[in-house]
Amino acid sequence: MTRENLLHRISIDPNICFGKPCIRGHRIWVSLILDLLAGGETIETILEEYPGIEKEDILACIAYAAEMTRDAYVEIPIKIQQETSQ
Repeated sequence: MTRENLLHRISIDPNICFGKPCIRGHRIWVSLILDLLAGGETIETILEEYPGIEKEDILACIAYAAEMTRDAYVEIPIKIQQETSQ
């Protein structure tokens, strides 16, 4: 599945979930899926917890995050960077 096909699985509607990016047809925020993955959850566990979504939906969340970070980034304080490199 191409990146563009994956991105079609994400929707942004100002009338749904305050306009936050969601998995199309669901009220599951992209940020929730990314938080779960960042916290160490596996794709399989997320699919068990949210049986209405598919593996491609999770991959779409990752693809969306990748697109968002191409031009924008979150500043990480130098102190945190130094702590993680030790």
